[in-house]
Amino acid sequence: MDKIEKVLKRLREEERRSLKQILRQLAKRDYKGLNIQKLRGREDVFRVRKGNIRIIYRVKNGDISVLKIERRSEKTYKNF
Repeated sequence: MDKIEKVLKRLREEERRSLKQILRQLAKRDYKGLNIQKLRGREDVFRVRKGNIRIIYRVKNGDISVLKIERRSEKTYKNF
């Protein structure tokens, strides 16, 4: 089981459905309606905010890689 599946398992059903939809949109490059922001100090790392949950991802050579999905905390944006 990969990290994303583990995170999704810990979330409520409503949050899980919402995050799956966001991940589908990212995969299709459909950014409409998403709260996306580039992380400071990084040219290729972005975050999507949905309530208190953050999806942090990297865009490299046109490919999107999800780095982290977690609830917002003091440690959310560390180590990037």
